[in-house]
Amino acid sequence: MTTEHQHDRSIDLHDHQHGHAHDRGITGFLRYVKLLAKMWRSPVSDAVVALINPSTGEHVVDLGAGMGPATVTAARRGAHVLAVDPTPYMRRILGARRLAQRTRRRITVVDGAAESIPATDGTTDALWSVNAMHHWTDRTLAAAEITRVLRAGGRAVLVDEDFDDPNHPWYEQFTGRHSQHSHTFDDVNPVEMADLFTAAGCQRAAGSIERVAGRPAKVVRVTR
Repeated sequence: MTTEHQHDRSIDLHDHQHGHAHDRGITGFLRYVKLLAKMWRSPVSDAVVALINPSTGEHVVDLGAGMGPATVTAARRGAHVLAVDPTPYMRRILGARRLAQRTRRRITVVDGAAESIPATDGTTDALWSVNAMHHWTDRTLAAAEITRVLRAGGRAVLVDEDFDDPNHPWYEQFTGRHSQHSHTFDDVNPVEMADLFTAAGCQRAAGSIERVAGRPAKVVRVTR
């Protein structure tokens, strides 16, 4: 990793209260522990990295990296990955996972969020997020931040699985969770999200409902 992203490879374990309040504290920790097996390896994350198609030597951002399935895949493809996540326990898990990778020198794990990305203006070749948009607390600011860090011609793919679609394999599980009011997030409209990127100055932005890895998803594609 060069100094372009202005971070070394150490793990930032500080909690600066980034991200959605529902993701913080013991409740958030226990919720994600239950999902560990599903978040450790994700076909949707693999599909999103394939859509981004990172090249060797590119500097990319995994926004809301979580346990790092997309980070690990992109690093294996030769990209330098800045893995950004607002929750300390996610960074600890990904930091430990990083140490087990042959490509660990291409992975940097840092504290941050969509509204506050720790990267220098115009230094990012590509950026993606998987199941993170609904966590963002200020989507207008998030669109501006993503636009800021992308280089001219840089690309972003943002994907949220549509767990409210009856065709999603986790539909029953998530319907039950929502009915118990365990936590709520604002719905994501991908077309409206794309409009925020257009307003932020991106060349192209489009939002759609489509299938990613065979699952219904809300997708936003951006070119800086």
